[in-house]
Amino acid sequence: QVQLVESGGGLVHSGGSLTLSCVASGFTFSVYPMKWYRQTPGEERQQVARVGVNGHSTEYAEFVKGRFTISRDNAKNTTYLQMNNLDVEDSAVYFCHPDWFISAQWGRGTQVIVSS
Repeated sequence: QVQLVESGGGLVHSGGSLTLSCVASGFTFSVYPMKWYRQTPGEERQQVARVGVNGHSTEYAEFVKGRFTISRDNAKNTTYLQMNNLDVEDSAVYFCHPDWFISAQWGRGTQVIVSS
């Protein structure tokens, strides 16, 4: 059974930093690119970043480029999202999910609140 457990969220002031973690289990983590998404109430979930299977290939949404860094540790079945220079607009629940693995159940996410 696929499990995705996100953590590391919290309350931070604008301009601050947080590092999110996502521990995966129940599937072969190392063969899937991983993505981070975020969602605010009433809005569609939006992709934030993607990391390739070996960690060398990364992609970012325009609104986080230069501020967020995605990475992974295949030995730990974990993907990370380093978030710097946070803005109020970054407040959301953040989720990780394996790319291509459409049927994988989503985790509960981790909430990030950025105060002005």
